[in-house]
Amino acid sequence: MEQLWTPWRMAYINDANRKKGDECILCGLAGGDPTDDASRYILARRKLNFVMLNAFPYNPGHLMITPYRHLGDVTDLAADELAEMMALLQQGIRALRETSAPHGFNIGMNLGKIAGAGIADHVHLHVVPRWGGDTNFMPVVGETKVLPEMLEGTYAKLAPLFA
Repeated sequence: MEQLWTPWRMAYINDANRKKGDECILCGLAGGDPTDDASRYILARRKLNFVMLNAFPYNPGHLMITPYRHLGDVTDLAADELAEMMALLQQGIRALRETSAPHGFNIGMNLGKIAGAGIADHVHLHVVPRWGGDTNFMPVVGETKVLPEMLEGTYAKLAPLFA
């Protein structure tokens, strides 16, 4: 039997099993020092939203578009927040097409813990690039995600397109 090593997954496993405090991780990232954005994989900050790479991606280039305001439901977003989020969605898709040439995208929100939201109290939009044969079966069959690129490499490709 072959082994597929995914050592970066241990951080996710440990984080998922750790007792959560009251601090929202997305609010913490949004409020951090913008000169340190690269270390937190924040690609862009706009007036009402920011874009970052998901630290535990489904595929390379998995983006999260997040409003600065701490809201748990998309229906609570103001029209200008939602409009800016959609503009960032378009920019993200263009950037991913230019850097990675995906065959398609999954775009969506998980609203509420029961719907799969890992951060249920702070709404965010996922943009997941997809390729034919991207080993989507592995999480089900092998309980393993296969990611052919490290976050630092993905960030380096995308960051100039959000500048």
